[in-house]
Amino acid sequence: MTGTKQFVISLTILFLIITMGSLGYMYIEGWNFMDSIFMTIITLTTIGFGEVHPIGKSGQIFTIVLIFIGGGFFIYVMGAFVQFMVEGQIRLILGRRKLDKKINHLKDHYIVCGYGRIGRVLCHQLTVNNPLDLIVIEQDEKMVPILEEDKRLYLIDDASSESCLLKAGIQKAKCLVAALATDTANVFLVLTARQLNPKIFIMARSSYKESESKLRAAGANMVESPYDMGAANMAFKILRPTVTNFLDIALTRKHKDIQMEELPVKDSSPLVNIMLKDTGIRQKYNLIIIAIKKENGEMLFNPSFETIFKAGDTVIAVGKDEDLMRLETVLNPRIPSSIFR
Repeated sequence: MTGTKQFVISLTILFLIITMGSLGYMYIEGWNFMDSIFMTIITLTTIGFGEVHPIGKSGQIFTIVLIFIGGGFFIYVMGAFVQFMVEGQIRLILGRRKLDKKINHLKDHYIVCGYGRIGRVLCHQLTVNNPLDLIVIEQDEKMVPILEEDKRLYLIDDASSESCLLKAGIQKAKCLVAALATDTANVFLVLTARQLNPKIFIMARSSYKESESKLRAAGANMVESPYDMGAANMAFKILRPTVTNFLDIALTRKHKDIQMEELPVKDSSPLVNIMLKDTGIRQKYNLIIIAIKKENGEMLFNPSFETIFKAGDTVIAVGKDEDLMRLETVLNPRIPSSIFR
């Protein structure tokens, strides 16, 4: 039984004892409710005041029984209350220290500022299929139970303060998402984050179109409006239901046989400087290459069989999850190989 449950049960039983004691004095001695509950309280707490009114033999026997039954239990409840408070504080301190220790060890992690409706869904999508290191910064203490329920690393602080961002490890972070409630707060957050880490990728949420330029000027790499994205997605589902259904399946991993993934090509890959026709991707991995994004940002849709893989390219492929993972180990190997050389 947890300390909280035990404490609640103890309070409930104590309330019943006080109620029974008060009703007992009212029935045996004929006192009013106020005198009866006062006599019950001073008896249980063993304060030592005299009787409210002279009591008869029956009242004396009832008081003795009340002292033996209720007095000891009242002391137990007080002990349980102290234990509950002390253990709660200790648990809170130790839990916070454990979180801080985990946060201090983070590297190349993601920082999400704001855990409202947008921030919570965003965190779920980021971690539902990928074990990403992620920390949430939220100012509202009422969100702590939800953060605990979702098992998030979090800081309860002002996301736009330098000390908070430094504590979240922004100098070692890979990406920051500014998903605060107002565009003004997001502009200030982006400006502060960019000053602390000039290389970090920053995505910002905007509620109004005119705020986009301000967020980009502050240092955001990408600005998205959840309202515009939601409306556009609804329109696409109406106009192109089959296409959007396919993309929804491929991008949300609802079907393992159809996945779409982007795979970076590292300079250690054995496919570097190899033509697409010579890689055997279709035959060996049963994958379809939809596009290749070159390092300069140029996008080659439906690349020809003579396209040459270069370090820094990003391959967009469709196929089964396990096949995509096998190709990823070739395009981004931990140890350089010469299988295809």
